[in-house]
Amino acid sequence: MSSESEISANFWGDMPEEEYYASQGVRNTKSYFDTPNGKLFTQSFLPLDLPVKASVYMTHGYGSDTGWLFQKICINYATWGYAVFAADILGHGRSDGIRCYLGDMEKVAATSLSFFKSVRTSESYRHLPAFLFGESMGGATSMLVYFQSEPELWTGLIFSAPLFVMPENMKPSKVRLFLYGLLFGMADTWATMPDNKMVGKAIKDPEKLKIIASNPRRYTGPPRVGTMRELARVCQYIQDNFSKVTAPFLTVHGTADGVTCPTSSKLLYEKASSEDKALKLYEGMYHSLIQGEPDENANLVLKDMREWIDERVERYGPSKS
Repeated sequence: MSSESEISANFWGDMPEEEYYASQGVRNTKSYFDTPNGKLFTQSFLPLDLPVKASVYMTHGYGSDTGWLFQKICINYATWGYAVFAADILGHGRSDGIRCYLGDMEKVAATSLSFFKSVRTSESYRHLPAFLFGESMGGATSMLVYFQSEPELWTGLIFSAPLFVMPENMKPSKVRLFLYGLLFGMADTWATMPDNKMVGKAIKDPEKLKIIASNPRRYTGPPRVGTMRELARVCQYIQDNFSKVTAPFLTVHGTADGVTCPTSSKLLYEKASSEDKALKLYEGMYHSLIQGEPDENANLVLKDMREWIDERVERYGPSKS
């Protein structure tokens, strides 16, 4: 028997991966996708015994990856009959790039889009509805992917605690950025910005916090100069362009989110031009709504997401002739 202090190979323990996915009713594949900006590590989660209703393209948050606990979201969607595709964004997980360096978010988004689009326009999925899903900073990345896409590419958007507004305690000091800026970009990749220990503010369930903290691919160093500069710029850019959002969307946020403020979701809801839009706020919930809340809370969020996406597939899917 291995002691509990030993690190498991996976968040669920030492059960072989294929067995675990099969036990969840899902088939998982892993591969690398070549782009001009480097290789992306990608995963798919497909329902084992259900017809595919639509495809969903998922983007994880800062310092995270598509494995470990994030895949719980992917697996849930697959069990509802969705083909789920996810990529570790540049600089994260098993993808290329300097660890957690996001100096050019437009490039990061374009790189993920090149993978998503290759699947979305393939023979298997081009005729089915398609949705973008972004969690936390992945919400900002997904929004940039949406802005870079042809208008009709995506049927709808789903955001979980998205980062569209920088909370005051996350905003990089202008003085600090100015001083680093005097180094003519040499400091851009330095991991020297203040670290606000966000993970403890994101996860409510202490047992889930332990599991998330044990992810061997999670970035735990201080934020890089260019990353904080760029996140501040991108948040402002997205706010300035909320009115360009016309696709149906659902955005969800916990009212006790200590990482991304609920204002992000509220402003999107108020300013987007979409005719079909939904905002759900969960009283007292933290940042990580599906991975970090007690099961009964996470299941409530998942239920709302499932009802929303199922209804949109019914409403906007291929005509039932």
